[in-house]
Amino acid sequence: MYLGIDLGTSSVKTVLMNENQSMVASHSASLEVSRPHDGWSEQNPADWITAIEQTLDAIKSSHADELSAVRGIGLSGHMHGATLIDNKDEVIRPCMLWNDTRSHEQASRLDTAQSRKIAGNILFPGFTAPKVAWVAEHEPDAFARISKVLLPKDYARLWLTGEHVADMSDAAGTGWLDVANRRWSFDLLGAMDLEASQMPWLVEGTESSGTLRKELAARYGMSPQVVIAGGAGDNAASACGMGTVAGGSAFLSLGTSGVLFAANDAYQPNAESAVHAFCHALPDTWHQMGVILAATDALNWLAKVVNSTPAELAASVQDRDAAPTDLIFLPYLGGERTPINDANARGVFVGLKHTTDTADMVRAVMQGVSFAFRDSYLALQSAGTQLNRATAIGGGAKSEYWLQIISNTLSLPLDIPADGDYGASLGAARLGLIAAEEADPFQVCSAPATRKTIEPDSRHGQFVELHERYRATYQSLAPIMSQDLSI
Repeated sequence: MYLGIDLGTSSVKTVLMNENQSMVASHSASLEVSRPHDGWSEQNPADWITAIEQTLDAIKSSHADELSAVRGIGLSGHMHGATLIDNKDEVIRPCMLWNDTRSHEQASRLDTAQSRKIAGNILFPGFTAPKVAWVAEHEPDAFARISKVLLPKDYARLWLTGEHVADMSDAAGTGWLDVANRRWSFDLLGAMDLEASQMPWLVEGTESSGTLRKELAARYGMSPQVVIAGGAGDNAASACGMGTVAGGSAFLSLGTSGVLFAANDAYQPNAESAVHAFCHALPDTWHQMGVILAATDALNWLAKVVNSTPAELAASVQDRDAAPTDLIFLPYLGGERTPINDANARGVFVGLKHTTDTADMVRAVMQGVSFAFRDSYLALQSAGTQLNRATAIGGGAKSEYWLQIISNTLSLPLDIPADGDYGASLGAARLGLIAAEEADPFQVCSAPATRKTIEPDSRHGQFVELHERYRATYQSLAPIMSQDLSI
C-alpha cells in the first residue's frame, strides 16, 4: 500500500493506493486562502497539517488494516510558497502563496541576465525568491530569524519526517536552483544574503527523503520504516499521475490555475518566452509549462458576482454551440504569468451590450481562459516544443463545452482520460511506490486509457481572429493597468 498526499490551494487530498495502482480510499479536507490586500495571498502552515491529519484520520477510520500496510508515502503541493522557519522549526509568518504578487518590484530587480542563465526562467513575482526579498525589505526582523526556507509540501514533510528536504521539481520554482545541474546556486542565494545552509537538502522526486516519525507511525498504525519519497510540485506530480514523463507528451490542466505542461527529455530553457523550464520529478528529465493564474478561478469569481455556483454557470451554456463570442474577457484577476509576466494586469470585459446576459458572460470567461491557453501554447512553440495532442485534466475539464472551445482555439486534440483519479495525489502515491520499492519510474508512471477525444473543428480560424483582438485589448489597457490608482 502507498499514500499520496497532495497539498492543494483549496484542499488537501490524500489517496491510498494498492500495489496494482488502484485507489483503495481517498479523503479531502478544505483549506482557506487569506487575501488581506490586493495581490496578497496567504495561508497558515498549521492549517495544512490540520487538514492532512483530517484526511489520515478519515482513512484510518475506514481502512485501518490497509493503512497499516503502507510502505511508501509521496508528497505533492502547490509550488513557490515561502514557508519561513526559525531555528526551532517554528513558522515565522504566514506563507505567501504561488499567486501572491506583492513582490513584483523585488522580482523586477532580481530578474537579471545572470539569474535567467542559471535558473532558466524569468524571476516571476510568484516565485519564492522575490517573496523572501520582500520580507527582507518590509519585515527585516522576520528575515533575520530565517533558519530554513521550505516549500509548502516540504513543511508537511518536516511534520512527517523531521527532515528539511525538497525535491528538484519544486525547488526549480524558487528562483535559487541551478536547473541544468540540479543543485542550489550559491550566486543566486548570495544575491539575497542567503546561504545554502538555509535551504533544504535536495533529492530527486523518486528518492527517499526520510522515514515516518515514530509518533506518527504509532498514531496511524504504520511502520516507522515507511519511506517518504522526495515527491514533486503539483504539476510535475500530476504529470506522473498522467504518465506525462516522456518527451513530447503533454497535459492541459484546467484547475484553479491553468497549466499547459510538456515533458522534455533534455533541458530546454527559453526565459524570454515566459515559459517555465523546470526539473521533472524523475531523474534526468525536465519539463516546460505555460501558466495561467486564473482558469476555473475566473469562473469561480463570476459565480460569486452573480450569486450562483461554477457548476450552475457551466451547465447554463452546455447546450449552446461552442462558437466564438465577440464579448472579450481578460482573465487577469490577480496578474498573469505566461507570456505577459504582468503583476498589474487585471480582469476586463470588453463589448458588453444591453442584451448581454449571464450565459454570454460565462461563454466570454471560458473563451478568455482559452485565449490565455493559446498564449501559453504559442510561447511553448517559441521555446521549441511542438505538441500533437494533450490530455485534459482538472475540475474544469468536466465541461466538454469548455474543452471544445479550448480545442478549437489551440487547434489541438484533447484526450479525456477514462474514469479515475489521475491527478497530483495519484502521482504522489506513484512516487511513494517508486521510492519504497526502487521501481522503474517509467513503468510505474504509465498513461491512462482515453475515454474520449475532443477534436478541433473548422472554427479555429474564427477563434484565432478573436484571439488577436484579445491580445490587442490587453496591450491597449496595460499602460492604464500599471498606473497607481490607489485612493
